[in-house]
Amino acid sequence: MHEYSIVQSLLDSCDENAAQNKATKVTKVVIKIGVMSGVEPELLKTAFDTFKEKTICEEAELIINIQPILIRCNNCLNESVLQKIQYCCPTCKSTELDVLDGEDMYLMQLELE
Repeated sequence: MHEYSIVQSLLDSCDENAAQNKATKVTKVVIKIGVMSGVEPELLKTAFDTFKEKTICEEAELIINIQPILIRCNNCLNESVLQKIQYCCPTCKSTELDVLDGEDMYLMQLELE
């Protein structure tokens, strides 16, 4: 379960950002998880809730935004949003695609006190 190592990295990032901004607590953490990232949002939330105890994020709310897959077709040059993993352009049915978004996880926002 790599969600636990992801949460540790996320908590470290929160700690670094809080220190840079002279904050004593993190009240909200907003992340974006791509559909193709391989991260299970529910497992990540459970891991965050477990490991945030006795950290600067102890009272933090975790907000998870799911990023659908954004592709560009190399055949018709159309950009499309896919709700599920499928390697086919919805416009021309080509499989010659570039994934533009939806593969990664990003820390988008922190609320600090």
